[in-house]
Amino acid sequence: MKVFVTGASGHVGSALVPELLNAGHEVVGLARSDASAAKLEAQGAGVRRGDLDDLDGLRKGAAEADAVIHLAFKHEEMYAGDYQGASDADLAVVRAFLDELAGTGKALIGTAGTLAYSGLGRTATEEERISSEGPRGAARNLIIDAQDVRGSVVVLPPTVHSALDTAGFIPILVRTARATGISGYPGDGTNRWSATHTLDAARLYRLAAEKAPMGSVLHAVAEEAVTVREIAEVIGRELNVPVEAIPAERAQEHFGPLAFMVSRDAPTSGARTKALLGWEPKEPGILEDLEAGFYFEQS
Repeated sequence: MKVFVTGASGHVGSALVPELLNAGHEVVGLARSDASAAKLEAQGAGVRRGDLDDLDGLRKGAAEADAVIHLAFKHEEMYAGDYQGASDADLAVVRAFLDELAGTGKALIGTAGTLAYSGLGRTATEEERISSEGPRGAARNLIIDAQDVRGSVVVLPPTVHSALDTAGFIPILVRTARATGISGYPGDGTNRWSATHTLDAARLYRLAAEKAPMGSVLHAVAEEAVTVREIAEVIGRELNVPVEAIPAERAQEHFGPLAFMVSRDAPTSGARTKALLGWEPKEPGILEDLEAGFYFEQS
């Protein structure tokens, strides 16, 4: 199977490309820089030059493939506070892919996040429906509701962790603790995040491309509920800094780009995904990865 991957040289993409290649698939990755293109070529993948604003190029990439895995997102805009703008750009990309793939029955695998489930007051399952009014909700719903494309959405935890994770939520929390001298958590720190290892997430994307049924919502969740305070405590120990509660009025000052997400409570189950696709996470958990030390060796 020929698979077109956006975000192919990024965090999860760096694990997904070899995962697909090792399973015998042909991979073409979207690359917006010479460095990204060289990385993909070194892994044995083909390259399509372009970015998320090049909708015509994305359509061509989809037309030439048997499956599309859409990982890329405008994270720079999101971390700068324009989450809605980044989501609008993502929606335009998803619409372009759906238009191109209409009537083909080819696979389109999108990406969403478990923090969209915050506020439920219970553990979210794959049956949850997200409003199209919220960030990324419209793109998610378009994919799972498509009737002439084998669409599925992989829902990622805020903590997709491994040595490949150099710009996600955990590195930001580590850098914040270094800069402020405090490993902080919001309120009483009992809000819960789900988590999974990068390699386990990559395996789920491959399985989705190979056999996920039309309309599938797939939770890439190995650990359902790790408290933000537990994460802060390990960071504090590793950096030898105090671990402290950060009140709501100081959240923006302390957490910066994570302030609007860090207090969300979104425990999430992946049980149905495991049963549907035979996906079994087998890599280390988030606290074990933090204790391994590589997050603290990053510059």
